[in-house]
Amino acid sequence: MQIVHYGHSCVLLDTGAARLLFDPGTFSSGFEDLTDLDAVLVTHQHADHLDPERLPALLDANPGARLVADPGSARELADGGITATVARAGDALDLSGVAVSVIGADHEVVHPDLPVVDNVGYLVEHGAFYHPGDSLHVPEQQVDVLALPTAAPWMRAADAVDFLRAVAPRAAVPVHQELLAVKDLYYSLFERLAPKGTVVAPLTPGEPTRV
Repeated sequence: MQIVHYGHSCVLLDTGAARLLFDPGTFSSGFEDLTDLDAVLVTHQHADHLDPERLPALLDANPGARLVADPGSARELADGGITATVARAGDALDLSGVAVSVIGADHEVVHPDLPVVDNVGYLVEHGAFYHPGDSLHVPEQQVDVLALPTAAPWMRAADAVDFLRAVAPRAAVPVHQELLAVKDLYYSLFERLAPKGTVVAPLTPGEPTRV
């Protein structure tokens, strides 16, 4: 399994059987040139996870890719003439022979006065990889590689650490970090406080990394 990070929460997962792109949003760059994708998966409708301006060209360049999105994103995309497979918690997807379970619930609360949007997490191959989107939902399955949210208006560093400990993956790759001026501060915190046996492995944007 190989992962390429395109900034923030956008990652390309190559399982060897399928190439899956998660959350191509406005804070990410470089994903526009990708080809041979089997699926594009969106966790929720916020712009840092879904860029409706660049998505059509990405889909045009990948005519065989299946677009999968949470209900809120699917409605937003439909308004722009883009059809997506709606992903709801409990769904089981087959993406070019790769099993993807849809789990989780709503987006974490940013503030009580703001509406809570749909959010789904994607669990690939029964726990080989987990992208939670903007949620700290802990799956029942053991996770091998976790896309770990690092910083956001809806979380503290302690929340990220507690989530990391609760999931207890073999490896955690920090994502959702473009809001940080000093990413290493958070990364070192994860390294110090990670559960025994978990390796924290920051990804270099644009470089394939075997995890």
